[in-house]
Amino acid sequence: MPMKLDAPNGGAAAAAVAANGAEGERERDGDELFVPPLNFAMVDGGLFRSGFPDGANFSFLQSLGLRSVICLCPEPYPEANSEFLAANGIRLFQFGIENCKEPFINIPDEAIREALKVLLDVRNHPVLIHCKRGKHRTGCLAGCLRKLQRWCLSSIFDEYQRFAGTKARVSDQRFIELFDISSLKHSPMSFSCLKR
Repeated sequence: MPMKLDAPNGGAAAAAVAANGAEGERERDGDELFVPPLNFAMVDGGLFRSGFPDGANFSFLQSLGLRSVICLCPEPYPEANSEFLAANGIRLFQFGIENCKEPFINIPDEAIREALKVLLDVRNHPVLIHCKRGKHRTGCLAGCLRKLQRWCLSSIFDEYQRFAGTKARVSDQRFIELFDISSLKHSPMSFSCLKR
């Protein structure tokens, strides 16, 4: 069951580090520096994914106009992040999925199913999905969404591997392949890719 609180990529991170020298100059000019979280990307219209955001990412996240955040980590949400969400009217849905390593991976099917229901509800959009690094748990949720969007498995796995890199897990891909979407096919699917 998600915890609800009524409140609100690697390449980009490297660019932000390179731009760090210009940060003082930008601040003097009154411009804010927008730094996306690790592994940030748009999944679909109104859907974003990333690693765990921190204070350096708050201005960037604020620019997205988020209504919701889906956190897939089991740890208590950090106070600074909770305060940011509350100040911006962003709702937190937290699904405590443990970050387990192979060969003992046990991705809870029901947690992914409940997270997908939140994700498919356009009243929660724009929404950010994140876990610690934006690779495995986030990749599993995004992969299951792609199944609902009728992507072929090879394209789903290509996307998963783009974010997981050398840390890609066969067990995550197996989970995505075997995940049963039949109970979700009747969920409202009115955002961009699902209209086709």
